[in-house]
Amino acid sequence: MKQETDLMYRIAVALSEKGCIIHRTNSGLYYTRDGRPVRIGEVGMADLQGHRPDGKAFYLEVKTYEGKKGEAQKKFIAAMERSGAIAGFVRSIEESLKLVFKEEANNNE
Repeated sequence: MKQETDLMYRIAVALSEKGCIIHRTNSGLYYTRDGRPVRIGEVGMADLQGHRPDGKAFYLEVKTYEGKKGEAQKKFIAAMERSGAIAGFVRSIEESLKLVFKEEANNNE
């Protein structure tokens, strides 16, 4: 399994253990058995999306420390932030938990 895929699944488990509902988003160009191309999702869609136990939506683009941020990914994350959702690039379980729950922590202070 690729490093990024392994990290993404570990992040999904960590978030679900905190009560989040989380979905893996597959996007890209795939081919049917008879060779026809099929585009799934939108270019730039975040790898993981879901919501916290309080219903606040989040979108996470998972990258390894060597991973590069694509332009379409940057635009998608910015659009989700503008809509009021939590969105960002994460490179570890710790970063993902901090991003998803930071606003909640600030509201409890």
